[in-house]
Amino acid sequence: MPYIPLNTGEQTVVLLPRSPSPSKRYFPIPLDSLEEEYRIRSADDGKLFREEFNSLPCYYRHGSFEEASREHNREKNRYPNILPYDHSRVVLSHLDGHLCSDYINASYIDGYKEKNKFIAAQGPKLETVADFWRMIWEQKTATIVMLTNLKERKEEKCYQYWPEKGCRMYGNVRVALEDFTVLVDYTIRKLCVQYQGSDGPRAPRLVTQLHFTSWPDFGVPFSPIGMLKFLKKVKAVNPSFAGPIIVHCSAGVGRTGTFIVIDSMIDMMHMEQRVDVFGFVSRIREQRCQLIQTDMQYSFIYQALLEYYLYGDTELDVCSLEGHLQRLHNTRAPNDRLGLEEEFRKLTNVRIMKENMRTGNLPANMKKNRVLQIIPCKDYSFTPHSFIIHHIQFTSKYHTASGFIDGYRQKDYFIATQGPLSHTVEDFWRMVWEWRCHSVVMLTELKEREQVQNDMVLTYRPYICTFASLNSPTHQEKQSQHVRHFHFHGWPEIGIPAEGRGMIDIIAAVQRQQQQSGNRPIIVHCSAGAGRTGTFIALSNILERVKAEGLLDVFQTVKSLRMQRPHMVQTVEQYDFCYRVVQDFVDIFSDYANFK
Repeated sequence: MPYIPLNTGEQTVVLLPRSPSPSKRYFPIPLDSLEEEYRIRSADDGKLFREEFNSLPCYYRHGSFEEASREHNREKNRYPNILPYDHSRVVLSHLDGHLCSDYINASYIDGYKEKNKFIAAQGPKLETVADFWRMIWEQKTATIVMLTNLKERKEEKCYQYWPEKGCRMYGNVRVALEDFTVLVDYTIRKLCVQYQGSDGPRAPRLVTQLHFTSWPDFGVPFSPIGMLKFLKKVKAVNPSFAGPIIVHCSAGVGRTGTFIVIDSMIDMMHMEQRVDVFGFVSRIREQRCQLIQTDMQYSFIYQALLEYYLYGDTELDVCSLEGHLQRLHNTRAPNDRLGLEEEFRKLTNVRIMKENMRTGNLPANMKKNRVLQIIPCKDYSFTPHSFIIHHIQFTSKYHTASGFIDGYRQKDYFIATQGPLSHTVEDFWRMVWEWRCHSVVMLTELKEREQVQNDMVLTYRPYICTFASLNSPTHQEKQSQHVRHFHFHGWPEIGIPAEGRGMIDIIAAVQRQQQQSGNRPIIVHCSAGAGRTGTFIALSNILERVKAEGLLDVFQTVKSLRMQRPHMVQTVEQYDFCYRVVQDFVDIFSDYANFK
């Protein structure tokens, strides 16, 4: 057993106790068996995943940590129980007059076939940030993958090693922030890096940092979709001539290992039509101990691989949209790509996690739901204000089957809800007030097929509302906020709008309002808050991406929405409408420069 440092009161990485399951060998899984194997391992609360994870070797029996354990290097380790092996550690060049200046807590990690494809590193500390940039320069790294936030649960996980704006020196390395893009799951930063040697500055290099921001401190992402998009972007931006990709979280083992394994197993999928998660993790643990920290991370790897296998890469460039649409509508070509109905059927087969709908299914809340099957997976609670409105204390925290939905750039950017019922109108306006919403999008008429679909009125206790302002009528606090109500009249209850231009116009108008009012959540509703509502939100996200990147992924956009709220985009006709509106948008702005 290699030397493991004693806990000297320093913060350590919590390593879960391993159950005494015997060491077992797990064999590669053919892709056509992957779905069934995932189902078997997931049964009984993931019991077999835990057994498989606990059978992994923890440490490399021939490994040692002598360099990492030297007195002058101990302060460079963020966690005293996560150290690089001597045989696989990254060795820096020596700085003049500095003993042991070649040490950094980072390890070379092989990819599927490529030796030393990655460097797994701890998140830099204030004391090691100059070493971190020196490693990037010396290794000719062009891509950094960051999988932690700077602080989580009020605890520092990583020192901010890049400038917020302008440039900054880190030791002998000058780093300048050239550009950044914030998306819903990750942020991309373009950094200009230049080494300042004793003989003058070297030629600058571009380094791209991709910072995944949607990984919760404890646990794993809700869905692997965001991680797979992120991984594809990493592959796309990393040049073929560059040195190792640096991957780090806080300790450089848990999330870092998860990312590396998913990347490598997707490569194995393409080459061998099978995956060997157990074998690969066992191998790379010989290069850095404890890669993959929890059985949840281990099962998330399988979940991501299954997602990739079942649905593949459905992303399109706008230039290929017209051809893709022709193939989707040509159902008579048996050897061609899946038709539109088959693509939509794949969406409807995605399992809905009913355990995530407990709030909406409570007896006290059932009467607030217009359609019982349409209940949010990700609902929200009200935060009661300190003031009392007309001496009424709000006690209910559930509102009418409303759920947060992510936007293209922001988490929880939309609130999808049903049209208010007569006894939930008060809740509706309270929701508008408490979430400081400035945009309400209505996609239904007040009456459809002789039935009231929306009981919203202009004045309702406890708020006085016009479509221009929303006021709190208390004498103690004079507060108001402006709300713009967008009522789309061209959408029949059955069917779709006659053309897409109106939808493009209303989405653009809502976005202009949002930019002026601070990008608070947008409330979107139809009758049940699913079909038309889901289509509007899907199109908002799709068109935002088309404008920003010239790319679209209708399938995964809708799939992601349906995981957050069941039945979003209800019919194949609505699904087809998403494609057609994007095609209309591209036709209107056929010059790509106009997308910007």
